[in-house]
Amino acid sequence: MINRTRINRLGLWSLATVMVVASNWATAAEGHDDTQADWNKASQIVQDVQPPVIPERDYNITDFGAERGNARPAIMAAIDKASEDGGGRVIIPEGRWNSEGPIHLKSRINLHIAEGATLLFSDDPEDYLPAVLTRWEGTEMYGYSPLIYAYQVQDVAITGKGTFDGNENSQFHPWYDKQSDDMDSLRAMGAAGDPVENRQFGEGHFLRPSMLQFFDAQRVLLEDYTIKNSPFWINHLVYTDHAIVRGLTVESMFPNNDGIDVDSSRYVIVENNKFRTGDDSVVIKSGRDYDGRKVGRPSEYVVVRGNDMGGEDGIALGSEMSGGIRHVYFDNNILRSGKAAVRFKANLDRGGLVEHIRVRNMTVESFDQFIWFQLNYPGELGGNYPTVYRDLVFEDITVESTGSVLEVYAPDGYPLQDITLRNIRIKEAEDLFVLDNVHNLVFDNVEINGNRVNGRLDWE
Repeated sequence: MINRTRINRLGLWSLATVMVVASNWATAAEGHDDTQADWNKASQIVQDVQPPVIPERDYNITDFGAERGNARPAIMAAIDKASEDGGGRVIIPEGRWNSEGPIHLKSRINLHIAEGATLLFSDDPEDYLPAVLTRWEGTEMYGYSPLIYAYQVQDVAITGKGTFDGNENSQFHPWYDKQSDDMDSLRAMGAAGDPVENRQFGEGHFLRPSMLQFFDAQRVLLEDYTIKNSPFWINHLVYTDHAIVRGLTVESMFPNNDGIDVDSSRYVIVENNKFRTGDDSVVIKSGRDYDGRKVGRPSEYVVVRGNDMGGEDGIALGSEMSGGIRHVYFDNNILRSGKAAVRFKANLDRGGLVEHIRVRNMTVESFDQFIWFQLNYPGELGGNYPTVYRDLVFEDITVESTGSVLEVYAPDGYPLQDITLRNIRIKEAEDLFVLDNVHNLVFDNVEINGNRVNGRLDWE
């Protein structure tokens, strides 16, 4: 392993020389022929994503007796009526409304929260029972209902410029400090392959629900609304094919508040959103450990573009990625500040293959780490299912300041493979590289602190 102190002492120009001696020289043109094909593929994914088809009929909740003290009965009545009629738009009009419990969506429904409207969810966990089938950090279970939940639906949308508020005083928030026993129990059940119906984590348990979750859905549109004060993950797509997540404002700083989790989902566009989150802004996942491998549904054909990200981490893959991740494209995003601009995670409990990831045209302002491959993320089960990360390209990126440039930690025998950094300018870096097990690391026109690095390195 090269430690950080050693790299700093060598200096950039010395490091480039070491790379030439230790490995084969990579020409500046290597890999360029595939770049256009990669981004043509991303464009094709965008064209292939199917939007929902929902009848243009309106159902205003005030016509169903909505009361500001608890609008939930009227919202659900409007959803039921629209569903009976074959679908339509359920409107939450301007004003402040309360919901004593979750909103459960149905097929061919557009839940539209009008500009100037706020839907505040109740703070009492009992309102979110009975338990529903969900996926919690990559393991299926029955738990408290997400605040907005859609199960086995087609052609569904949530739109409008209003606000969904998870309630800053929610009793779910303190459960972060109470969840350890339940979390360990669920993970053990998943690893043992216990039947999902036996994984009951409702009343008396402390696993927080997502703010919004689609579970087994097709053709979904999430557009324009604001979300605040989520109890857990914020916008969570599970087993969802063909989804567009566009124009959202996410301002939620509680623990585990990921902005958007794309979880075992296919053909997804995440574009032009603003994320200010207590955890990662945009995360790609696909299940945890044996449970994720058994389900075996990768996340694939995902395009993330034009987003403004500010969270603990900017973009992340894993650590729940046991079903695999492939063909993910990040384009033209801005990352503000936090711990890691790019953080890819795995451990020896996970397994899974992550490949063909492309990141380009990114501006990074200030992070502790620029790129961090934490493939030795802490595990609980003592497994021996290494994850393979391979075929990743980062190009045309400007970094204003970072603590470290690149950190790689991979288990013995399973190096990070085929990673290219191309046309990257890092204006200010305190530290350079920590490399523990990487094969075919290519620097192609990388400038750090005014010095240039080109070359190929194996460190295994």
